[in-house]
Amino acid sequence: MVEWSLLTILMGVVTLRFPKLRNVIDGEPTILIRNGKILEQALKSQRMNIDDLTMLLRKKNVFSIKDVDYAILEPDGALSVLKKQDVQAATKKDVHAKPSPSLYLPTEIISDGRVVQHNLQELKLSQDWLEQQLRQQGVTDVKNVFYAEIQGDGSLYVDQYQERVQ
Repeated sequence: MVEWSLLTILMGVVTLRFPKLRNVIDGEPTILIRNGKILEQALKSQRMNIDDLTMLLRKKNVFSIKDVDYAILEPDGALSVLKKQDVQAATKKDVHAKPSPSLYLPTEIISDGRVVQHNLQELKLSQDWLEQQLRQQGVTDVKNVFYAEIQGDGSLYVDQYQERVQ
């Protein structure tokens, strides 16, 4: 076990100090689809067939190869997919909608019926504010809350224990 740990640490140091060895040790990404065209040689070099590729695409919610502009097989085996522009989801910029600024990074406020005080303090929110938000959602006791999270817009998402709700 110690030898394996030392080998892992050594490999980490080697890949940081010698970038040329990083590709040999870690591998490098392989483009499998470029500009909507399947690169058969790249599939062969990765010992993949079309069924493997379509399975990985489905895991990325892509059910037709014709929707893919680029597909890249990462060294860790994950597939990164860039869809063609005409099938990508529209963004607020695309539809000329004004984005609303985020007030907060979504942060856990209640976990397993307990208030996460340091998160509440870090966000400069009070216990009174939290209790008011919970009352607005019909929650009378923090102990009935399995999980609560402040959202980017300042609202509070609350998930109550099913078995504790009266």
